[in-house]
Amino acid sequence: MGITTSGRFILASASPRRSELLKLMGFHFDVIPGNIDETFRPEETPREHVLRLSEEKALSVARCHPDAWVLGADTIVVVAGEVLGKPGSPAEATKMLEKLSGREHEVFTGFSIVRQDREIRVREVVGSSVLFREIVSDEMAWYTGTGEPYDKAGAYAVQGMGGCFIREIRGSCSNVVGLPLCEVVCALKRVAAIAFSRSEEADHGRCG
Repeated sequence: MGITTSGRFILASASPRRSELLKLMGFHFDVIPGNIDETFRPEETPREHVLRLSEEKALSVARCHPDAWVLGADTIVVVAGEVLGKPGSPAEATKMLEKLSGREHEVFTGFSIVRQDREIRVREVVGSSVLFREIVSDEMAWYTGTGEPYDKAGAYAVQGMGGCFIREIRGSCSNVVGLPLCEVVCALKRVAAIAFSRSEEADHGRCG
């Protein structure tokens, strides 16, 4: 009972945050990361970039698993027109946090749903705005020393310790984590990839 899929479901991403969000919803799925070149093309906008990468990730897995529903996703952070990737050192993380401190930035996630044997392909981009408070030097030194920033676009985790820097989020909160659940679930339901059913526990707990 709960969420059921009309076939095998594969997440084409190694992101533990995306896996956690899907598990939270009750999805049963396999993880097969899409193996693609994630280089940013000069002519691409941030929205075009995440949309292309999400589709390429999904297609790279769907070609080998044509009878499965495959979900690919990619997330980037953009501040004042600059795309921030994942920092590789405390110095890089500090520079990114300095750019975000006291400013608003955008988080874009592109996601694609592919089912090869039914010729189904869905692509969407979701954007959220995030406002950081001022981050002072001792806080920055503490945070870069935690190890949390180093596999995160923009050098922070909204669902982790980095959440203490966030003053406001406009738009999808789960999008900032890495997967806009509202839009993904609606898209999966629209193409009949998933169905909802009442749990037996909920039925037993009802009065009257």
